[in-house]
Amino acid sequence: MDDAIFIGGADDGSAQGLLLKRANRHGLIAGATGTGKTVTLQILAQGFADQGVPVFCADVKGDLSGVCVPGSARHKLHDKLLARAEKIGLENYVYEAAPTVFWDLFGKKGHPVRTTISEMGPILLARLMDLNDTQEGVLTIAFAIADEENLMLLDLKDLRALLVFMAENAKDISADYGNVTRASVGAIQRRLLVMERDGAEQFFGEPALEFTDFMRVGLDGRGMVNILDATTLIQNPRLYAIFLLWLLSELFEELPEVGDPDKPKLVFFFDEAHLLFKYAPKALMDTIEQVVKLIRSKGVGVYFVTQNPRDIPDAVLAQLGNRIQHALRAYTPNERKAVRAAANSFRTNPAFDTEETITQLGVGEALVSTLDAKGRPNMVARTLIRPPASRLGPANDAERKDVMDASPVAGRYEKAIDRDSAYEALERRASKREEEQARLEAEERERKDREQRAKDKERSRGRGYGRAPARRRRSSRRQSYGEAAVKSALRQATRQVTRELVRGLLGGLLRR
Repeated sequence: MDDAIFIGGADDGSAQGLLLKRANRHGLIAGATGTGKTVTLQILAQGFADQGVPVFCADVKGDLSGVCVPGSARHKLHDKLLARAEKIGLENYVYEAAPTVFWDLFGKKGHPVRTTISEMGPILLARLMDLNDTQEGVLTIAFAIADEENLMLLDLKDLRALLVFMAENAKDISADYGNVTRASVGAIQRRLLVMERDGAEQFFGEPALEFTDFMRVGLDGRGMVNILDATTLIQNPRLYAIFLLWLLSELFEELPEVGDPDKPKLVFFFDEAHLLFKYAPKALMDTIEQVVKLIRSKGVGVYFVTQNPRDIPDAVLAQLGNRIQHALRAYTPNERKAVRAAANSFRTNPAFDTEETITQLGVGEALVSTLDAKGRPNMVARTLIRPPASRLGPANDAERKDVMDASPVAGRYEKAIDRDSAYEALERRASKREEEQARLEAEERERKDREQRAKDKERSRGRGYGRAPARRRRSSRRQSYGEAAVKSALRQATRQVTRELVRGLLGGLLRR
């Protein structure tokens, strides 16, 4: 099947395959836990890679990492795998690894994956922080201010600095953009702290992911299988969902229109797909539906992996032309409804009862219906899924490290870069404001000092060249003992001289 990926052999002996030309019409892999969904995902991922199609898939349990290691004759299921290959007519079945690149948002089990705050945008960021409508509006204003002020929002500290600026200037900002309160800004700041606690701080920054690194084809013509290690990420379902939705949206924005190519440019597998929709509000759901509808024209196929088809919104489910349904259980009324709904989504095969068969499928069996060359669904077929060429089970740490060391992107994303952005720009502005305030205060003090010196000088001039200074008054009217004795002696002498004069004058008159 040169133009298709071999999936397995049907009960009627026919080969079931996925046409590459119709692979961008999306697909669904569903089934209860333990029925073989992950192995089917592994088979399809390696099948696309062998056909030269790059693949991205999220590895929630860690089992998918085994795609980087060839299967082994020493595996406990080796004989069963060979028997299955022979039963379904799979010729030249050999063990082979797929060219693999490991990624990890936290940089532990793969190359770090980063994006910037600006690239994430206010809508997805608001969903990630679980903001209400008012807080989302304030966050949107923050992005508008950043655009107008040429402030680059790269990481969380950039956004924190911008929120502090908004809180300090809330009155002026409200006049230009609408009501911005300190309470709303404070709520966003608290959500940022929660994000940091959950590890999202490592996701925002540079170097940001270049999507061309997801679309590599090796020298041997095989596409790379990009595996996102989500064993830790899945513990924060909101971050997991928002990251995958952001990735899909960015691809939609960046890739050119190609119509229906002979084979996809890229294929996405989203494991635990129900998490993509659980936290999405109505506005974001509309965006998801639109992206899924239109991204096929960009040559991208999207395959959702989940336990129950009912986990997928009807508007999205209607876009999934290629379907592989593993066993479902029907122990409760709701489960029976789910089985009935899954059966009704297939084109009926008169050879068996689809609804009954879904509950009877064994591990590694599935109901398969793919699109034909004209884009029509084929009749559903009960199919024994082919055995994988790569390892069943996870790769160990040493094997993972060898793959990462030999990766075409090794060393490109490992070291974080913190370049000049909004945080540094706002810090400089704050520093300049403080310096300007200090300068104005110093000038004011100098002006007051000059005025005071002028007043003092004026008063000094008035004392030197105005009216004569008043005589110094005695501090007391009382005479000292010395002064009193001198005055008494003078009075006595005066009286004595006066008497002598009077006597002399009277005596002369009498003698005449």
